[in-house]
Amino acid sequence: MLTLRIDILTLFPGMFAGPFAEGMVRKATEAGLCDLRVHDLRDWALGAHRVADDEVFGGGPGMVLKPEPIVAACEALGAEGAGRPVYLSPQGVRLDQPLAGRLAREPGLLLLCGRYEGVDERALRLLQPLEVSIGDYVLTGGELPAMVLVDAVVRLLPGVLAPGAAAEDSFATGLLEGPQYTRPRAFRGLEVPDVLLSGDHARIAAWRRREALRRTWRRRPELLASAPLSAEDRRVLSGVVEEDVKEEEERGAGGPEG
Repeated sequence: MLTLRIDILTLFPGMFAGPFAEGMVRKATEAGLCDLRVHDLRDWALGAHRVADDEVFGGGPGMVLKPEPIVAACEALGAEGAGRPVYLSPQGVRLDQPLAGRLAREPGLLLLCGRYEGVDERALRLLQPLEVSIGDYVLTGGELPAMVLVDAVVRLLPGVLAPGAAAEDSFATGLLEGPQYTRPRAFRGLEVPDVLLSGDHARIAAWRRREALRRTWRRRPELLASAPLSAEDRRVLSGVVEEDVKEEEERGAGGPEG
């Protein structure tokens, strides 16, 4: 059984206790599929007060994490078997499902959580981490992005989810996942689609694929440009688009007169 080691370097290690004590991350840890280790960056800071940040050279608001504790921590943890350095930064490559899958196949990850105005550039030049962003916005630190990355990666480790459970996730096939239903069969006048109750697995699979195409077309049409679509997918998608255009025309024709 392979175990993914994930080291997290942060000024606020206490932030990780709650999220990692629940759900799939806890399950993976207890099963030995993931070895999570959270480290206080101040343990490698110099001086009696263990200062890990300082003012910005050149002036400006905020503080910057100092290079000495970051480099010392990464070198020490690397010597102990820590994996690939990953810096959580809004300037990094966007975290998506393919990247999560690639990181899940790494033997280990060392996540560096920035704070304040970020990390001294010299630390980044020396360590050459993979910089990863969870979106085009700025948070107060890299701790929440690190939690997001850990959750996205850990759920893809073999043995965490039921076999095949992640295969139809949104983005796993390049499309958004279609709608899902459970009991009761009827709720406030809304019924579960008959096809899902038919027991015909081929019809159900075709319906799910069609609804995934429909939802992607309506919500994230840009994904269709790179999704691996078969000739049948394109035929179905063409029908979905025609249906939407027709519905839009019918709504327009039924609107109030000017």
